[in-house]
Amino acid sequence: MLNLERLRTLDALARHGSVSAAAEGLHVTTSAVSQQMAKLEREVGQQLLAKYGRGVRLTDAGRLLADHAARILSQVELAQADIEAQRGQVVGEARIGAFPTAARGLFPEALAALRDTHPELRVRSVEVEPEDAVRQVVRGDLDLAVVLDWSNKRLPVPGGLARARLLDDAADVAMHADHPLAASAEVDLEDFADDPWVSWPEGEFCYEWLVFTLRAKGVEPRIAHMAGEHHTQLALIAAGMGVCVTPRLGRGPVPEGVRFVPVRQKMHRHIYAIWRSDADRRPSIRAAVEALHQAAASVAGL
Repeated sequence: MLNLERLRTLDALARHGSVSAAAEGLHVTTSAVSQQMAKLEREVGQQLLAKYGRGVRLTDAGRLLADHAARILSQVELAQADIEAQRGQVVGEARIGAFPTAARGLFPEALAALRDTHPELRVRSVEVEPEDAVRQVVRGDLDLAVVLDWSNKRLPVPGGLARARLLDDAADVAMHADHPLAASAEVDLEDFADDPWVSWPEGEFCYEWLVFTLRAKGVEPRIAHMAGEHHTQLALIAAGMGVCVTPRLGRGPVPEGVRFVPVRQKMHRHIYAIWRSDADRRPSIRAAVEALHQAAASVAGL
């Protein structure tokens, strides 16, 4: 009889690609992963891992069993969802992630509502960028994540995930109060062709969006500074270091000397929650989505 926890370890190895990454994903030690795999190899009577450089790789038998393990674990998740749905109680643990401005703008109200309404539900939250959040939901490391699209650039979301729209979040151009356009009612992005830009870090989804959007308007962006936190970006703007695009959700306190001007051709982020379709009937998922909807409704007028 195959042991479910050992199959879960094999699945984590297949998804993460290394013993150390699998251990981190499972919140156990690397020694525990190695022990579970050794026991699983004895159970099936075949070698599942082979040394590869300084690491390991799955053998043909390992890949075959890992494919079965993924399907088995999906069925287990479906069974758990059905049992929870039949019981109708919001209990257990929910692991939820969101990109920083959504975590700041939505999580305080949503998580407080979950705590007050469903005291037997344990919620763990984490900040995570959209593309990584998608991968973590697919892998099962997160139960639900809040992610985003820009109006002109979609986030790739694979099949097998359900989604719920939360809100559309407008964005403005932030500049120093001394900027020639600071008193304008509206601006075009092309107006800032000669300005230095403060951007998200290279490789992040929003960085790619900014470069894509400016180039589509014939502007080759001169990115002078990169910062992941909007508060850091605005501090740089307050120091006269350039201009940046700033969404309204989670904007928070604004440094003195910073002005926001709407863009004539509106820019929006479409913010939505995603989760695995096979967990769709879990009351905890439904409760979390409802709490996020309520939090989004309270800030939708931004």
